[in-house]
Amino acid sequence: MPLRTLDTWPHGAVMLDAENTRFALWAPDASNVSVKLDDGQSLPLQPHADGWFVLQTRCPAGTQYRYNIDDEIDVPDPASRAQAGDLDRHSVVVDHLAYHWQHNAWQGRPWNDAVIYELHVGTLGGFSEVEQHLARLVELGVTAIELMPLAQFPGNRNWGYDGVLPYAPQASYGTPEQLKHLIDTAHGHGLAVILDVVYNHFGPDGNYLHRYAKGFFREDKHTPWGAAIDFRRREVRDFFIENALMWLMEYRFDGLRLDAVHAIESPDFLQELAQRVREQTRPGRHVWLNVENEHNQASLLEQGFDAQWNDDGHNALHVLLTGETDAYYEDYAENPTEQLARCLSEGFVFQGHINRHGEARGEPSGHLPPSAFVLFLQNHDQIGNRAFGERLHQLAPTDALKAATALLLLSPMIPLMFMGDEFAAEQPFLFFTSHHGELAELVREGRRNEFAAFSAFKDPHKREKIPDPNAPETFKASQPHLLGDPSQEAMHDLYRQLLKLRHQHIIPHLPGATALGTEVLGEGAVSARWQLGDGSRLRIDLNLSDAPVVHPPQADALLLFEHPPASGLMDQSSLAPFSVLVSLTAANP
Repeated sequence: MPLRTLDTWPHGAVMLDAENTRFALWAPDASNVSVKLDDGQSLPLQPHADGWFVLQTRCPAGTQYRYNIDDEIDVPDPASRAQAGDLDRHSVVVDHLAYHWQHNAWQGRPWNDAVIYELHVGTLGGFSEVEQHLARLVELGVTAIELMPLAQFPGNRNWGYDGVLPYAPQASYGTPEQLKHLIDTAHGHGLAVILDVVYNHFGPDGNYLHRYAKGFFREDKHTPWGAAIDFRRREVRDFFIENALMWLMEYRFDGLRLDAVHAIESPDFLQELAQRVREQTRPGRHVWLNVENEHNQASLLEQGFDAQWNDDGHNALHVLLTGETDAYYEDYAENPTEQLARCLSEGFVFQGHINRHGEARGEPSGHLPPSAFVLFLQNHDQIGNRAFGERLHQLAPTDALKAATALLLLSPMIPLMFMGDEFAAEQPFLFFTSHHGELAELVREGRRNEFAAFSAFKDPHKREKIPDPNAPETFKASQPHLLGDPSQEAMHDLYRQLLKLRHQHIIPHLPGATALGTEVLGEGAVSARWQLGDGSRLRIDLNLSDAPVVHPPQADALLLFEHPPASGLMDQSSLAPFSVLVSLTAANP
């Protein structure tokens, strides 16, 4: 892959000083490009090699502009740093040096410290409103918040995975300065901030790249969202790597979660991205890089990435907790207990194993540390991709869910929770957008057709009851009540108790932790063991079934936690239904 030459530039409008800006657009399919400023000026960009158009001119921060392509169409800057409203509004020149950071000494937190709380900024009201939750999350025991994608999308309501302008924070959430203030405030609370980024596709509405830069895409390769992005091109690679660096350097995010990297056709792009991030962040700074990867590529987790979201662990637990085996849960229908045991011992369930499509999936992962896997009981996908957005406490027995929560928060894997989990929030998290016209109808019908594979929705009339993603009521229903009420305090107290134990007994000793194996005790029941970095041994005995199972006694261990509360002894001969015992044995002298 060729390196950047003298005839390539950082994408977008980059301020050179307080008064001057360089505009650079890669438009190999355009004959001429001009920038139209909000003062009425229309200035031609000069053509350069390899399809670049560039102009350096007097232009202060706050200037609004659009590009004109071939005297035919006005478009937003694909690398717009901010929008003056929706996609059909002007792009805005941003001075990233203007914000005065209050916590310059912040270096982030070690990955082993991570206790992640995923949230959707829009449903909480915007960047400023998210700040109101930071103190209570710290008190709960959270060490990092993860923001669902912020890239400018069409309209005001969206999960964020339909982003069109990857460099511009969604205007309806707030300004770039307000986003920086949120991150700065979080750092003041000791919280790391992760951003979910989408580098596998652009959203379907408002993307003009096909008009003037067809080279962004490969028509010979397709993803579920259309033509694949062509990462073989230097200009395309730089567009996304520069984006990652902007979030990490200019906004001071502490990490990125890369969405659906299995849809990226060039694995070496991911390796280059990780390498450049590691090279360009200052020594001593902790920057976290996580992936979502259906292919379970353990090798990627040895090439600059810290961890992968472990869908395998979630899916096995979900089947055990709910008994649901439709669609992708079919892969976990026959042996969920054995699959959970493999997950706790080795990370991935599918490590080259054959899935329901008859295809081998995954790579061996048992050599990786437990912290290479992000475990969760719920996230935006696993709630929002349900037809009615039900949360797990509405689907599973209460005691079973509490036992699984202890596994989540006390295992050596990195725990992630979704906003509202800590209160067993009653509000759903539905799939919502704000498209219009034909696209709105396509999204509505596509959403309903997704559930044709589920037995409960084979009848088309039942699918018609699935909420319309474009209806404002669908978004409103997804806004969680996160201040709690007396009926929710029991779950909140459980989270606080478990996270206190994690901070005291698990986190300090995670470096060097290894799995010692997992024993199947019976249907829905396992006993998992790990050696922590200080030589102590952690054991979690979990029974998600409705029948007791034989429980190997362990008299010399310290009982850290049990649910439901029982004798407080580790030498019990059986493990009750829907229960968990968590114990710690000191290192040998």
